[in-house]
Amino acid sequence: MILILGLVFCTSAVAFAQPRPAETAKGSPAQQAAAPSTVLAKYEGGLFGYNEREMGTLKFDDENERLVFLGKNQKEKFGIPYKSLLVISPQSRSVTSTTGNVIRHIPLPGAGLAGLMRKKNRYLVVQFDDPDVDAKGILNFKLDNKALLDQVIQALGQKANLTKRGDAYYRPRTVKTEI
Repeated sequence: MILILGLVFCTSAVAFAQPRPAETAKGSPAQQAAAPSTVLAKYEGGLFGYNEREMGTLKFDDENERLVFLGKNQKEKFGIPYKSLLVISPQSRSVTSTTGNVIRHIPLPGAGLAGLMRKKNRYLVVQFDDPDVDAKGILNFKLDNKALLDQVIQALGQKANLTKRGDAYYRPRTVKTEI
């Protein structure tokens, strides 16, 4: 009896399957909302000499063609020229909240379920060729939400004339030809 029900279920799933249309891009650059000129972000590290995490503002300085990070007091901490950008990409990390960790360790039945209280952190990862020293670096900025992260990545990729690959943008290597 169970075998017959299983067979009927499998054949009905195959019989009523419908082809899906090919997936298209989630919107052309003209359809997506433009990124604001300044964005609240938390600097997480990556630049030589700036080890402290700090809340601040990312600013597109189009006149000087660079991405600028302004600290808490709105004074410029550092700037990365658009031409130095190599790769910009999104990254997300799912973490258990502090409250969830505390409740999870309480010796009560069901308290372990509090460990399921998770939130997603969104990061802008910027790989660059440091213009001041002969080294490459990776900057990390924590942003509020996915929509804002996507807008910033798209705007920065276009301003820096980078090539799009999936959700990220990169600068193709220049091939040197020797004669």
